[in-house]
Amino acid sequence: MGWLFVFLAAISELTGVVGLKKYSEQKTMPSLILYFGGFAASFAFLYQSFKFLQVSTSYAVWIGIGTAGAVLINMIFFGESKSVGKVISVIFVVIGVVGLKALS
Repeated sequence: MGWLFVFLAAISELTGVVGLKKYSEQKTMPSLILYFGGFAASFAFLYQSFKFLQVSTSYAVWIGIGTAGAVLINMIFFGESKSVGKVISVIFVVIGVVGLKALS
């Protein structure tokens, strides 16, 4: 159950990141709601995960998924550069997240 909460927290964080990007471009109420709602839900789900998993593992996996996801979303949807170094770095983040999950 704890990993489900971490996953939902990461997805919510990515929603918040998209909202933040949209809100930075155009200050509209829907983008503001996406921004705050995504991050609020993310923290709520992360908090729930602490009841089932170690805080250090939950937090590290949440940050890793959020970081890799935010970079990929920005590359795919918002025109961020797709350099080889950046892609390799994201792969290393994903390997670290998978390793933490496998070992806990």
